[in-house]
Amino acid sequence: MKIAVLPGDGIGPEIVAQAAKVLEVLRRDGLKIELEYAHLGGAGYDAAGDPFPPATEKLAHAADAVLLGAVGGYQYDTLPRPLRPEQGLLRIRKGLGLFANLRPALVYPELVNASSLKPELVSGLDIMILRELTGDIYFGQPRGIRTLDNGERQGFDTMYYSESEIRRVAHAGFRIALNRGKKLCSVDKANVLDTSMFWREIVTEVAQEYPAVELSHMYVDNAAMQLVRAPKQFDVILTGNIFGDILSDEASMLTGSIGMLPSASLDANNKGLYEPCHGSAPDIAGKDIANPLATILSAAMMMRYTFAREDIAQRIEAAVRKTLQQGLRTGDIAEAGMRKIGCAAMGDAVVAAL
Repeated sequence: MKIAVLPGDGIGPEIVAQAAKVLEVLRRDGLKIELEYAHLGGAGYDAAGDPFPPATEKLAHAADAVLLGAVGGYQYDTLPRPLRPEQGLLRIRKGLGLFANLRPALVYPELVNASSLKPELVSGLDIMILRELTGDIYFGQPRGIRTLDNGERQGFDTMYYSESEIRRVAHAGFRIALNRGKKLCSVDKANVLDTSMFWREIVTEVAQEYPAVELSHMYVDNAAMQLVRAPKQFDVILTGNIFGDILSDEASMLTGSIGMLPSASLDANNKGLYEPCHGSAPDIAGKDIANPLATILSAAMMMRYTFAREDIAQRIEAAVRKTLQQGLRTGDIAEAGMRKIGCAAMGDAVVAAL
């Protein structure tokens, strides 16, 4: 298992170090794991003047999977757009063809009271949000800032999806739904956007190949409301890049903390980039208070989706669950009476539970 490890910026190195501890345990147990480190994001710019340096690109293509921390930092905000950390993230996703972004929102029984919502609304919650990752307004051209004939400046972006892009992510969504609750809700804005009208048309066509899956459609504004009104109505949510970005962050608060949400970004052959859903949190970087569990759970998703080792994925997830059952918490999920520990100590606790 050749894994490219990209710690990134902010809290990235801290949380990735804890996931690496877990992988090292598995390696000592006999799993053939090889880790190789490289820079991405601001770290890439600092090291090579490029948020996605050629050496990182070469390693990412050669590896079987990529484990990423997070990218971004205040010190990079004044850089030209092509040199900003986030461009490195967009480029690695596009370069590896990672079109299917899986973001599970699962509420552990031990964290029901950490959710922003009432326990009865989130207890037992298990949603999979599938976000298309390489199209939509984030990649559409033309884009930029221009000056109109009247002298006024204008910013503009282009939203579009090709039929093949919609079909491949729709097939991925229906296949996931077949192995879950057999319900898929496609989220769009078809009452306003031509792109969404086209999205809905293609998803409906693909649904005919999956008669066992119940398909529904929902406008994104309603979906945002329903996620906080009655989130357990959802099983699989399929949506585009920008809507998925927003809805998955909203869903993270149902689980108690965005620090609990892992993600997988997959290509057509299940090669994947695995990262926590949260950002680089530069304000708490270096303080040993970040929650590493989303990154550790991302490593579990790596074992499940890229390496087809469901047994190992479940072993890692069970270790996280055991750690929570012991009452150990980082600050973002801490409750009264719980033992509050730091990032490294949480990693050590999961390793002990393994």
